[in-house]
Amino acid sequence: MLLQTVTPITVLGTTLLFALFLSVTAHLAARNVLGDIDPRRALYVGPLPAVIGVVGGAFAVPAALLVPAALLVDGAMFAWSYDQPRRIVVGMTVIHAVITTLLGIVLLGVSLLLATMPG
Repeated sequence: MLLQTVTPITVLGTTLLFALFLSVTAHLAARNVLGDIDPRRALYVGPLPAVIGVVGGAFAVPAALLVPAALLVDGAMFAWSYDQPRRIVVGMTVIHAVITTLLGIVLLGVSLLLATMPG
């Protein structure tokens, strides 16, 4: 059995990597809706939903509460960062959720395949 020690550095690293992942997928979603835009704006979108995910997971908050909270914050960050009408923000948020889910599943599948690779 593999035991891991959870330290503040590992939690911070996980949160930062998750925030970066969410920022990249936020840029993909915003670019899909708005066209050619500044990628630095997406850096504002990722951190708060990442913190919600990591803290919620650490405190075993049910997904039925965690996912809507993260989506609401995600939408608020899109609205703040891109200053678009509500309809566009909702579209970007939905596309962001879809891209994040699909890319997360693909990355999980690749990591599982690599973990079971012989030799």
